[in-house]
Formats: sequence, C-alpha cells, structure tokens
Amino acid sequence: MPMRQRIAATAMSTVLAGGALGLAPAAQAHDIAPASCYGSANSYLKPAGTYWLPAGDVFSTSSACADINIKPNTNRYVKVCVESGGAQTCQKNYTLARAGQWTVIARSGGVGELFAFEFRSDAKSTGSWAA
Repeated sequence: MPMRQRIAATAMSTVLAGGALGLAPAAQAHDIAPASCYGSANSYLKPAGTYWLPAGDVFSTSSACADINIKPNTNRYVKVCVESGGAQTCQKNYTLARAGQWTVIARSGGVGELFAFEFRSDAKSTGSWAA
C-alpha cells in the first residue's frame, strides 16, 4: 500500500475509533434524563366537551422530571395551571404541543406540585404526560 493511502487509512481509523469512543458515553449520558422522565409517563384521555385534564382534579409532579411535559397524539395548544392553597394560577399563553413529540409546557416547582392541563380546544385529546 503506498504511503499516502496508509496515512489516510490510519488517520481515518483513528478518527472513527476516537469518535465512537469519545461520543458514545456523552450521547448515552444525554439520553438518560429524558428516558427516566418519560419512562414514568402516564397516558391520558381528555373527552370532548372539556378544556381540562384531569377534569375536576389535579396531577402531582414527581422526582422523575424537572418539567411538566405532554405528548399529544394530535397537535394541541396547552397550558398548565398550578394549584396552591386551593387557588389555581394558570400560564398566560398556550404552548403548541406537536403530535407524537414531547413538549415541555412548564417548569416544575418541585416534587408534589399540583397542576392541571388546560387545552385551548374542547375536542377530544389522547396522549401521554410526564411530570
């Protein structure tokens, strides 16, 4: 093999090996947090005719997620209302949650925070949530 080809082959092998060894742990570490949060996800069914999930009740945040997330099966505009001392405080604006994608709707105030989702539409909605 001519000298130039050997140098190129050696350089390419070094880059590929270094890339595989250097990037794999970082990529795996990056994927751990979302997987553990979304691994504790709950499915939901919001019936037609209501804007709230859960209707007349609240969800509670856990230690699994730092955020309040939703993954609807169809595009939905959603906001979060937090309950504190028997009163609810809602976000000012709705966030577009795209179908089949996790969307952070609000930052969690800590473990045990009570909240509900408010949808802009009263159409039926299904999907998952994690908090």
